[in-house]
Amino acid sequence: MEVYLDNSATTRVRQEVMDEVTDVNINCYGNPSSIHRMGLKTEKRIEEARKYVAKIINAKTDEIFFTGGGTESNNIALLGHLYGIEGKNNVVTTSIEHPSVYNVLKHFKDNVEIRYLETDNFGRVNLEQLEDLIDENTLLVSIMHVNNELGIVQNLSEICKITKNKNKNTKIHVDAVQSYGKIKIDTNKIPADTISFSSHKIHGPKGVGGLFIRSGVKINPIIFGGGQEKNIRPGTENTPGIVGFGKACQLVYENFEEETTKLRNLKNLYAKRLTEEIKDMKINSTLSDDGAPHILNVSFKNVRGEVLVHFLEMKGVYVSTGSACSSRSKSNRILEAIQLDQDYVDGTIRISLGHFNNEDEVEYVVESIKQSVEEIRKIMKL
Repeated sequence: MEVYLDNSATTRVRQEVMDEVTDVNINCYGNPSSIHRMGLKTEKRIEEARKYVAKIINAKTDEIFFTGGGTESNNIALLGHLYGIEGKNNVVTTSIEHPSVYNVLKHFKDNVEIRYLETDNFGRVNLEQLEDLIDENTLLVSIMHVNNELGIVQNLSEICKITKNKNKNTKIHVDAVQSYGKIKIDTNKIPADTISFSSHKIHGPKGVGGLFIRSGVKINPIIFGGGQEKNIRPGTENTPGIVGFGKACQLVYENFEEETTKLRNLKNLYAKRLTEEIKDMKINSTLSDDGAPHILNVSFKNVRGEVLVHFLEMKGVYVSTGSACSSRSKSNRILEAIQLDQDYVDGTIRISLGHFNNEDEVEYVVESIKQSVEEIRKIMKL
């Protein structure tokens, strides 16, 4: 049996999406900036996709900008917000952000004070501290909606409320790459200024993402070219990717409750069965409503996570030790931030679920993990 449980890294493209991508490549290959019929036909397909991308977060279509992926969306938003900063300004964020946020802000450390929020052992940010850290010089608050390793869902409503009450001019950026299509986001109720998301996390094609920019919010461009996407992301559009992304969004939108319920039930079942079968293990993801339905982070004592990943790979089970973007890092700042017991840090893996997973896989996966953990522990003793 082959079981893919690394859906937070990337997902398998759905067949309906592939059909759209193929159709565009064969029948709608014109440049959308061209003024002839083929160009206009292609442009229309892009605008149809934009409508479905906007629906997921209840946004206006003209607030959606297509990019090359979540990392690029984060860079465009953050660099755009902080363009030309000088003086005694500060930015509030967390130490558990994705590298495409964490490293961008670190780049500005000589120009602006970076203030880091504390988190609890599940990764929840300290809202009282947030209020204390924001002042008249706070340019930006950047907090990810769902942590890509732990799955904690931050309270965006409270974060936005606290931020705007303390300083109405402070901009709010949300990295929603892991929550888009899995957690309800309503831009009419959450006054974030920019929100980033990605296609390949929701069974769409790779190489395409999106950025929500609220109407009236000015973002300084960091890429210059022919003026596509209103100068926010110039360059000939990846039409097949965009149309495929739109189709993936349509499928998510039409089956949202059914899909998220299925994922949450699977996550809880994995947590239950692993806890029953394996000693000296720890669930690092919350199983309550403020945990994402698709991410389960678990640690095993006296086990090396990377070794466990390869043991499971030989059994046809694919998990990860955390974010694919940080997989080669020698330390894990996410686990350090939640102060996970050192005996468990090295033995951490992430199980992340998607559309193609089902209950029939659970017992095979749990037994495979149990056998692998026992084998590794024996080796470690020797």
